[in-house]
Amino acid sequence: MIHSAEFIISNTDPGKCPAPQFPEYAFIGRSNVGKSSLINALTGFRDLAKTSSKPGKTQLINHFIINKQNNPWYLVDLPGYGYAKASKTMKARWESFIYRYLETRQNLLCTFVLIDVRHPAQAIDMRFLEWMGEHGLPFVLVFTKADKLSKTAAEKSKKEYLDGMLDQWEEAPKAFLTSAEKRNGLSEILDFIEETNGLMPLNPS
Repeated sequence: MIHSAEFIISNTDPGKCPAPQFPEYAFIGRSNVGKSSLINALTGFRDLAKTSSKPGKTQLINHFIINKQNNPWYLVDLPGYGYAKASKTMKARWESFIYRYLETRQNLLCTFVLIDVRHPAQAIDMRFLEWMGEHGLPFVLVFTKADKLSKTAAEKSKKEYLDGMLDQWEEAPKAFLTSAEKRNGLSEILDFIEETNGLMPLNPS
């Protein structure tokens, strides 16, 4: 359960992230996948992550500390990839610091990769997942906007996506089917985080 959520810092330099003393979880996905809405619903703080009708709102590594006074952990809101209106220079800059962060952040226990459940597998998502796999970085999938489909259709889309991954992967990753609006799947994500937190001893110094 989340009792508190507090913004700490935004930057483009992984070296300036908070001291890696608590478990950390990053959230990333294609632009307009509903990342900010999911983070706000997950934490219960409506304005924690900035939402916008225009994709590409998040352009920095944004750190939040969750449950600061009791078993704290970091939630990280990363820029969305695939923002069509961003310049090639800006895209390259984003990719550089995002990949550096993912590769070097020693307390990053898992990355939540968000996928819009309404659409079939997109090449840009598959490339990112392949990069994560090649670098041995742990991740799970979070299928968003399940409320936009019937329950049967959402489950079918999720299954087809995971089945499709088996063409190139030995096994499909853990996946959650969610709706920020209906709050579906959020408790399962929080349970997963709580279980995973136990894998990293806390070092409050």
